[in-house]
Amino acid sequence: MSPFKSTLFFLLVLTATTGYSQYTDVINSNRPGVSRSAFSVGTNVAQIEVGPYMINEKRTPVPTYEVDGLGIDFAVRYGLLFEELELNIEGTFQSDKKTYTSSFSVENKRANFKFLTVGAKYLIFDPYKNAEEDKPNLYSWKANQGFKWKTLIPAVSVYVGANYDTENNPYIAPGVEGFSPKVMIATQNNFAGGWVFVLNLIKDRIGTDQSDFQYILTLTHSFNPKWVIFGEAQGIQSDFYADNLFRFGGAYLAGKDFQLDTALTFNTKDTPAVFGVTVGASYRLDFHKDKEIDNGTSAKQEGERRSNRKGKKRKNKGDENTDDVIKKRKKKETDFGS
Repeated sequence: MSPFKSTLFFLLVLTATTGYSQYTDVINSNRPGVSRSAFSVGTNVAQIEVGPYMINEKRTPVPTYEVDGLGIDFAVRYGLLFEELELNIEGTFQSDKKTYTSSFSVENKRANFKFLTVGAKYLIFDPYKNAEEDKPNLYSWKANQGFKWKTLIPAVSVYVGANYDTENNPYIAPGVEGFSPKVMIATQNNFAGGWVFVLNLIKDRIGTDQSDFQYILTLTHSFNPKWVIFGEAQGIQSDFYADNLFRFGGAYLAGKDFQLDTALTFNTKDTPAVFGVTVGASYRLDFHKDKEIDNGTSAKQEGERRSNRKGKKRKNKGDENTDDVIKKRKKKETDFGS
């Protein structure tokens, strides 16, 4: 199957599958890791996620070089039309200095997007929707913290996007430019005790000389509603670049619409050795409104029914009083005539 036929297949799956979603009262950010949650931000929610970082790379085998620079990760996410659908723009821009030190020092200053992608994510399956057994047990703390087998079934979403790479980009394989497809499957398990596991399987720059396959595993744990820590492993495999990256860090919920985070990134090889420090933030503009379901149970409808019942009671009572008065008058007129 050609890359573009594969992309079309994923688009058809995205539009033809019925899914579910889970809007949260507090911000739902993909940061501080690089994996993507299975859930969308929710309809009419606009969210921005940014993370400036410092990067250092050192290669010791020949050719030896060192890279020092700064960059920024960013994402703009928006929930459109359906609770399950999210549109997003993501990218990483980096500016650095690459110094070769094999025989004599040569400096090469670089600046460009490492990636820039526009795409859509759609939640096709949510095991947590309408789960009555997932409601907290008000009488047993142990029951709430215990393991539930159903949590092994993950929420699943699919993503389809398009990369844009400029000509002669120093961070991309030679000859790769223009648009190329990107597809992803994202799963998410929410376990008891504040544990969340996310898995991403990604095929990037399909049909180019840098067709990457990536996997990302992220495990997070929240100590309380404000603080969370995470660990992450990312594998990248292509003819142009291969690596295994590890990240650790945490995030702080400063407000229901604002999150701060930090993370360290490193690997375990020397071709090159990588070390990075990131400090980031996420902020959302929340215009989300729950859809009204006309099942006759809304507060407004219930109020109207109560008013109508009271009106009927008053009318019936008034009718009964009127009838009594007429009967009494007739009785008095009869008595007087006798």
